[in-house]
Amino acid sequence: MKQIPEIRSDNGIQTLYVHGEPFFALAGELHNSSASDLDYMEREIWPHLKGLNMNSVIVPLYWETIEPEEGCYDFTLPEGLIRQARENDMHLIFLWFGLWKNAESMYVPGWMKRDSETYFRARKVSGEPINTISPLCQAAVEKDRAAFTAVMTRIRALDEEENTVIFMQVENEIGLLGTERDYSDAANAAFEGAVPQKLAEVFGKQGTWREVFGADAEESFMAWHFASAVETIAASGRKAYPLPCYANAWLKQYPWFPGTYPSGGPVVGMHPIWRAAAPSLFAFGPDIYVPYCADILDEYHTPENPLVIPEIRKDAVTSSYCLYAFGKHNAICYSPFGIEEMTMDPSKIDVPPMEVMIALNIDPSAFDIAGSKDHLAATYDFINQVKPLYLKYRGTDKLHAYCRKGEVDYGCAVHLTNYDLQIAYGPRMSGKPLAAGWIMELEENKFLLVGMQSTLTFRCKPGVNKKAEVLRFEEGRLEDGKWVRGRILNGDEQMSIRLGEHLTAYMLELFQY
Repeated sequence: MKQIPEIRSDNGIQTLYVHGEPFFALAGELHNSSASDLDYMEREIWPHLKGLNMNSVIVPLYWETIEPEEGCYDFTLPEGLIRQARENDMHLIFLWFGLWKNAESMYVPGWMKRDSETYFRARKVSGEPINTISPLCQAAVEKDRAAFTAVMTRIRALDEEENTVIFMQVENEIGLLGTERDYSDAANAAFEGAVPQKLAEVFGKQGTWREVFGADAEESFMAWHFASAVETIAASGRKAYPLPCYANAWLKQYPWFPGTYPSGGPVVGMHPIWRAAAPSLFAFGPDIYVPYCADILDEYHTPENPLVIPEIRKDAVTSSYCLYAFGKHNAICYSPFGIEEMTMDPSKIDVPPMEVMIALNIDPSAFDIAGSKDHLAATYDFINQVKPLYLKYRGTDKLHAYCRKGEVDYGCAVHLTNYDLQIAYGPRMSGKPLAAGWIMELEENKFLLVGMQSTLTFRCKPGVNKKAEVLRFEEGRLEDGKWVRGRILNGDEQMSIRLGEHLTAYMLELFQY
């Protein structure tokens, strides 16, 4: 019986299922142009993904290569990528570079780029066109819809039984840069009209865009039209092959005004509009290159929005954020960007120019891969091996996850059934992970401790006139959810329970006297 990958609710937790089993995408996203040549992929990319314990890779599909001539499709690239992924025992998450990539129309076919009258661009208030085809251009949206649907039809024919492709990203970092909204003739006319009835019902207010959304009118207007266009594209593609689909977001960040980040994209404040306009999408995932990644994970995971991380920094701290994403937020996917570079010599990595990183508000250290490979590989291996226990305890009060969130974040307190736990964080250091970890309460007095850069101190509950002491302290590892004991550390080691620089696992049993 064929089982198409799908999102199911497990006790209220949105979970990806592949071949009828829960699947956690331990992934990495390739650089934008890496997948445009199959020989290059064979020679330069797949070998560099080995040793990271990945099970999935996010790979672009370029509309311009698939429909080089209007109405004529060439599926050589997706077919070859699926074949190569199978040869490398990897799943694929395809990233559809269609009408919009990083708020511009970079990957639309040449025949569309040259016909700016039919496929009109968004305009600034001055009337100047920008390199972004307007989402109000129905002719362009229809062409994208047809191409994406053809791709999904072909993927189904090739892959419905094997499920190499597990879900899809539709477009990339949608929105408008350099202007808060589209001021084309079509957009101006629509902006003066009433908000759609569906939005009026969601927000409980009728009127024009300005009357309903006030100072957020321009961004809300663009969010509705971008999301509506993506819905047209995604819904048609999913009718051909109902793989789960999501969209990603360039973060809203300093200097905070729409247009300094892509206006209309699925940032948190626009989620109600995107959910109303694009019900075919199961999630809106953030692309994270800021120093405060854990705060973004907290912000984007909501009951309505399962956590998908399609792009995140790839320096050593990414292993800490990965642990936190799954332990705290039941992540569906975690994926550092430019993953093929993580196993390379750091001195040979091309990083974006400093002026580009400044312009995009990117933390330059996000691209420093010193130490990253071993730390991420260990974390991915742990997520793989802990899966049976994780499925049992996630979403309950028996699994606690933490991560250092800033320079003045020195630790946290965790309240367990019979004990209180104080966690002290180690300092942030270049080339090393941040303090992060899991505490899994297996029994009232027995705990699985996993993490790095932390010191743990257990104490009895307030008002209990007893001391907490170690009954048994073991180091070890997990294999398919089962604890494999190493040394027993009941000597001087128990005086201080420390999780070191590398991912460490302990089994701890306490007693009170």
